[in-house]
Amino acid sequence: MQRWVECVPNFSEGRRQEVLEAIAGAMREVAGTHLLHMTADPDHNRAVFTIAGEKEPVMEAVLRACRVAVCEIDLRRHQGVHPRIGAVDVIPFVPGPGVRVDECVRLAEETGKRLWEELQLPVYLYGLAARTPARRRLATIRRGGFEALRAEIGQPERHPDIGEARLHPSAGATAVGVRRPLVAFNVILGTDRLEVAQEIARRVRETGGGLVGVQALGLPLASRGRVQVSLNLLDPVRTPPYRAVELIRTEAARYGVAVVESELVGLVPLRAVLASAAYYLGLEKLEPEQILEWNIAHVLGEGSTQLQWRWPDGTGNAGR
Repeated sequence: MQRWVECVPNFSEGRRQEVLEAIAGAMREVAGTHLLHMTADPDHNRAVFTIAGEKEPVMEAVLRACRVAVCEIDLRRHQGVHPRIGAVDVIPFVPGPGVRVDECVRLAEETGKRLWEELQLPVYLYGLAARTPARRRLATIRRGGFEALRAEIGQPERHPDIGEARLHPSAGATAVGVRRPLVAFNVILGTDRLEVAQEIARRVRETGGGLVGVQALGLPLASRGRVQVSLNLLDPVRTPPYRAVELIRTEAARYGVAVVESELVGLVPLRAVLASAAYYLGLEKLEPEQILEWNIAHVLGEGSTQLQWRWPDGTGNAGR
């Protein structure tokens, strides 16, 4: 059985296409890995890459990408609405088929060690790789962002797990961890009132009494004249995307505000998509076996790239 891991590194750059292409190019250089997806946002000034493959090649690909990021991204001049502590802000490893969590924890620790030794990036271990319960939540490590950490890293409670208690002058620090698959997406509201998005985010997230396994922030989108509720669904089985969207829609209605659209950040597990599709279609359930492309992929084999059905004219539909 093939054994692979997924890694979803987040870089503090979402505006300069040439830098994003250089980061992607560094990942593609390593055999045994596949760069599956990249999402970038100019308001967040952040990009999320998804790479998968065997453990050691994936680590090498991510480290090469980090070298590019450290050279090209300067947190002292970086402006964006998303919280961040470093040019390479976060590197989560996700166990794939045949890979145990403890293997990914060792991979995270080795990656952190090399980031310090090769790039002088201090590293905080989070999630399932955290060494203390206080650092399981990424938000705790990232409290106050790069600017606060620069002033507080000398305090014992803010010392990194790997490396000395000093930030890289321009690239800051990095959080490296292990987690389960999650869904990251943004719900955009038809208003520019940031306080509305922030209040809705407070009510939706688990720590505010909202939904299980949900993290949420209200953020401005200056380029669109809107605001958004930015979400991480840490357990998309217990809290599928539709449930979060519908709660946001309900809360927004209290302010006379509509949900304009939603957008995915990175990739989404099929089960989360099926749960939401079943809800909106009024189906009792919807299984992967009922998906045309899923069946084609399994008939043609796991290595098949024929995952999107096309009609003979190439349009992907049969007309009206």
